[in-house]
Amino acid sequence: MSKPIRTRFAPAPTGFLHVGSARTALFNWLFARSCGGEMWLRIEDTDASLKTQAYVDAIISTLGWLDIDWDSGPHFQSDRKRQHEKAIEQLLSSGNAYHCDLTPEEVVQKTAAAGLPPGYHGWSRNRNVSDGPGVVIRFRSPDSGVTVVNDVIRGRVSFDNDQLEDFVIRRGDGSPTFLLANAVDDHCMGISHVIRGEDLLNTTPRVLLLWKALNYGEPATYAHLPLLVNSKRQKLSKRRDDVALDDYRQHGYLPEALVNYLALLGWGPSDGVEIRPLMEIVKMFKLDAVKPRPAFFDTTKLKHINASYIRSLGHRELAERAKPFMPQTVSTAGMEKDDTDIASYSEMIRMLASDITQRITTLSEISDWVAWIMQDTITCNEKAWRKVIIKGRSTPEVLAAVIAKLTEDDFTSAERLESIVMGVGDELSKRLGVRVLSQAPVRVAVTGTNVGLPLWKPLTILGKEKTLKRLEMVLEHLRAHSHGSG
Repeated sequence: MSKPIRTRFAPAPTGFLHVGSARTALFNWLFARSCGGEMWLRIEDTDASLKTQAYVDAIISTLGWLDIDWDSGPHFQSDRKRQHEKAIEQLLSSGNAYHCDLTPEEVVQKTAAAGLPPGYHGWSRNRNVSDGPGVVIRFRSPDSGVTVVNDVIRGRVSFDNDQLEDFVIRRGDGSPTFLLANAVDDHCMGISHVIRGEDLLNTTPRVLLLWKALNYGEPATYAHLPLLVNSKRQKLSKRRDDVALDDYRQHGYLPEALVNYLALLGWGPSDGVEIRPLMEIVKMFKLDAVKPRPAFFDTTKLKHINASYIRSLGHRELAERAKPFMPQTVSTAGMEKDDTDIASYSEMIRMLASDITQRITTLSEISDWVAWIMQDTITCNEKAWRKVIIKGRSTPEVLAAVIAKLTEDDFTSAERLESIVMGVGDELSKRLGVRVLSQAPVRVAVTGTNVGLPLWKPLTILGKEKTLKRLEMVLEHLRAHSHGSG
């Protein structure tokens, strides 16, 4: 009788989740959900010196943000200490393990003196070392034969047993190592499939040897996911690449977009449609369709997918999700944002959502497009100021005419504001016999730059008083500059 389908995501609480571990969690989840099975969450915390509660909390929080749930757990390996100890006692009793008191330095010295390749060569197998402080326990690896890993993704992978040195299963402080704890816990938890990164493939024969020595019966099925690489086809590195999930969260990536993209790292839908609802991905996911070759983590493609998800948001939902990304202050006076600020910001985003979503790839970019509306004063971009305000044709005349006409308007109609400003340009062009631009100087004077959202609806939000004030300040500056030059 075959085991029920059960996978496990088993991170160590020694760092924040990164894109590689998140992809592993997702593929375990996709496989379990596609097969009607279960995914268990196990925290691998046997090395107490590296464990922190902050990292445990971060793992759980990040999985929650990605909406990757689990059916049992979190289970902590440290809670299974007695089961680990019993397994070690069994291995010692059966002669499959032994004590070793050699330090790493002594191992190196013995190996060099014997003229052997680097590594441990069974130096303590027959020394009858007694247990004690600092003494480790090693598994006695077979001297011949092969151990075969039948991998769902990579096929048959063979390891020569004589190349597998006698590895440590219990540290000198008495705690079990990763290899021993994994074998015991996978057996006790009834794990049917172990889905994890390719970097752990070389540990699998050791776990299988432990499994056999402990008489656990049929081992779990293994599937080792392809490495994630950067644009230079180098393995993703925490030190070199942007891999922390929390960084993507803070930059305004939507979790559903990130999950969609992670699902494409090594796997792809048979119909080639990559951007689709998660439940469709679940229905189409096949573990044996995962490709073994390295998967390129392409931030450009991720942004494209994220932008697509942003465009699909309703206006109110966009405004709600944009709240964490509003500026820390919305006023040059330095007042902290309060509930009123947030409500005003959200209403503004809702009103401008159609134009905003066509221009952003992440939620953090929103403030770049709208910050000028919420601020009391602005700083003009020097290049835009010089090109449009200083070098622009008839800028003082444009601003004076616009101010005069806008003074009579109530700023309730974006269409009317557009007609007024553009009309000034048309009138001056006709009168002077050359083309005179009116929108550009108004935009720079009011927003501080010559690029941005369509101007008219934001002006109704900025309001009459602030708009006129900014236009008048620029006009006064030009007039003062003109008089000074004269």
